[in-house]
Amino acid sequence: MTTTRKPSLSLGPVYFLWDGPKWRDFYFRIADEAPVEHVTLGETVCSKRQHFSEPHIAEVIERLEAAGKKVTLSTLAMVTLERESRQVRDLIRDSEHPVEANDLSALGLLRDRPHSIGPLVNVYNAATARTLAARGAENICLPPELPAASVLQMLAAMPDFSFELFAFGRMPLAISARCAHARSKGLTKDNCQFICGEEPDGLPLRTLDKQSFLVLNGVQTMSNSCAVLVDDLAPLVEAGLSRVRLSPQDCDMVKVAGLYRAVLDGRMDGEEAISELAEVYPGVRFSNGFLHQQEGAAWVSRGRNAAMGHG
Repeated sequence: MTTTRKPSLSLGPVYFLWDGPKWRDFYFRIADEAPVEHVTLGETVCSKRQHFSEPHIAEVIERLEAAGKKVTLSTLAMVTLERESRQVRDLIRDSEHPVEANDLSALGLLRDRPHSIGPLVNVYNAATARTLAARGAENICLPPELPAASVLQMLAAMPDFSFELFAFGRMPLAISARCAHARSKGLTKDNCQFICGEEPDGLPLRTLDKQSFLVLNGVQTMSNSCAVLVDDLAPLVEAGLSRVRLSPQDCDMVKVAGLYRAVLDGRMDGEEAISELAEVYPGVRFSNGFLHQQEGAAWVSRGRNAAMGHG
């Protein structure tokens, strides 16, 4: 089944530690200027960071909804403490907004309630997607490591379901109970002094021979490269993709959203958008390898992707 319906743009949660005013002002600008329809909010990576955003979340939600955005609240990606378990329970029990599960521990609490599944949950095939949908999931943001062939198979198997593609941002690869970010600064997780706030776009790692490798973000490990799928969307949109997700980075995300919207609307060529993205987010390597069944850090240009999804 194919469709010409244009997918909506969504904005995922901020994975990094930004101070409260910066976090608030980021979303105020998204509300006022960004052509996104869905916004997922909330601390996903480390419960200790909620201290920074919590004082502002009510006014951010109000501002976003006043601008016509649909707001979803995210659960933690890893629950290790009873305090965190209570937070997830309270969020799901008390929230007047849809909830996005980013950890399997939330699924039992969300059963038979409309909810979303975030990209940190491993949904790799239609059988898994169908199981989650039967339990109440209405939207699934697929993991960024999926190849296009797998995405296309799911779109074909569930043509009336809302699938979302992680299409911009450093890719979330792993999460740990320990904090390598704090350890790298000579601190412990329990006494981290919120040191991850010093790197609002993550702490780049290099191999012993000085090659860029990964990025640390508190307890989370991310790709060093930024996934940019703006020139890879056409066959997936034609197959029925519902949403395209942008993951906030420490750059002009309003401009990023505008470029993706222009490509999805046919007002701009994908290669032109990539050129402009390089100016918006300078000094960061772009990648789309996972989508093309290559190593995630690889870059496959349009000239080589004609057979995308058929390999």
